[in-house]
Amino acid sequence: MTATTDPTRTDPTRSGAAPERPGRTPRRRRLSDTAGPVEKTVKAVVLTIACALVIIPFIGIVSTSVAPADQVTDAGGFVLLPRDIDLSAYRSILSGGVVARALLISIGVTVIGTLLSLTLTTMLAWALARRGTVGNRAMLLLVLISLLFSPGLIPSYLAVRQFGLIDSYWALIIPTAVSAFNVIVVRSFFVGLPAELLEAARIDGASETQIFLRIGLPLSRAVLAVVGLFYGVGYWNAFFNALLYLNDSSRWPLQMVLRTYVVNGTELGGTDLGTVVESTPPQTTIQMAILVISIIPIVAVYPFLQRHFAKGMLTGAVKG
Repeated sequence: MTATTDPTRTDPTRSGAAPERPGRTPRRRRLSDTAGPVEKTVKAVVLTIACALVIIPFIGIVSTSVAPADQVTDAGGFVLLPRDIDLSAYRSILSGGVVARALLISIGVTVIGTLLSLTLTTMLAWALARRGTVGNRAMLLLVLISLLFSPGLIPSYLAVRQFGLIDSYWALIIPTAVSAFNVIVVRSFFVGLPAELLEAARIDGASETQIFLRIGLPLSRAVLAVVGLFYGVGYWNAFFNALLYLNDSSRWPLQMVLRTYVVNGTELGGTDLGTVVESTPPQTTIQMAILVISIIPIVAVYPFLQRHFAKGMLTGAVKG
């Protein structure tokens, strides 16, 4: 007897199955593909609760800052949905008093400090990325040591006082002008630049400064946007240096005013706001308005730099 064979077993095309292609690996299943309906529902509920915990307080802050005074008083100081829009709190704090002056100081410190920090960071990172620079290893070692060990509070205060920076706006900028972490990130990006590109520029007669300005900086826009965001947020939110080095309250930045009049609960009078006492809104409304003003600049700037964030961190932190 001769054994009969099923043709569908030897020929996969007859059984309706597609023939396997050589060199192709089966597609991996994603974790979301294997998740059941119960697990997906739980994830959706958890994410919804997390978003609500972040969004609802923010909505309450904005609503309380624009709610009428009688509604804030009746609600006990927190309004989720205002009955009407009343901008008297913003007019009061921006009429030339303590808050308006502190806002201008914070803007100036943030802009000047960020530009200065970016300049020093990129110049130092470029020098450390060039292996032939005199003292390259020693300087890189000092940067790494400063990343691991902080000088301490008392030595920092003594150094600032020795340089005569007490009650000076430079005391808010110079002590934190250069971050070792940001220097390492920018240096890693500069090290990853193609050596052939830099060598071609040198052959064409470009100096090291021209290479830095015309090749290094234009190619590093993404990482510089991220580092600039780090510096800007740091300067805008900083209050500890003002607490240590500024004895004159007229030089306080916005975050110091926020700490004094919102966190500590000190009341802002008509003299502090630059308005008459009779027209002063409730303290809760003023405090919420100060909070909104302190949040808006960062919230407004971040969307423009978000597209550079992931790219900048990856190109600056991973070599190649």
